[in-house]
Amino acid sequence: SGKTTFAEKLNKVTAIPLYYLDAIWHKPDKTHIPREEFDKRIADIFSQPEWIIDGNYKRTVEMRLKECDTVFLFDLPTDVCLQGVINRIGKERYDLPWLETELDDEFKKFIEDFPKDTLPYIYELLEKYKNKDIIIFKSREEADEYIRKVK
Repeated sequence: SGKTTFAEKLNKVTAIPLYYLDAIWHKPDKTHIPREEFDKRIADIFSQPEWIIDGNYKRTVEMRLKECDTVFLFDLPTDVCLQGVINRIGKERYDLPWLETELDDEFKKFIEDFPKDTLPYIYELLEKYKNKDIIIFKSREEADEYIRKVK
C-alpha cells in the first residue's frame, strides 16, 4: 500500500527512529522468529522515547495502538496495493532479508482479502483508540501531501 515508503519519508523528515516489523519477524531463510521474541522486540521499541513502526501484523495492532500517539492507516484500493507489490519484485529491500522474485500466492490472497478480513478489525480498534491522532490515507498522494506539510 505504501506503508514502508511513507515510513521512510517520515523518518527522513522527523529523524524519529524507524523499525520494520518485517525485518524483525523474518529470518533470511524465510522462516521467522518465535512470537514471544517478536512481541518482546516490539515491547523493547516502546521503551524508546520516539519511534516509527512500519508494518501490519494484525495480531500486534492493538498492542501498538496502546503505546503510540499517532496512527497512519493506508486504506487504498486493492489493485493499487497489488501493483505496488508487483513493482517491488526483484528489488533489494532492507525491510526484508531476501529478494522477492515473484508474487507469492499466499501474500496475494492476503492483500485481496485485506479489505474484508483485516480492515474492519483495524477500524474497530481505531474507534476504541480514538483518543490517538489517527490519519487515514486513501491514496499515496494524500500521504505525500502529509509529508510535504511535515517538512
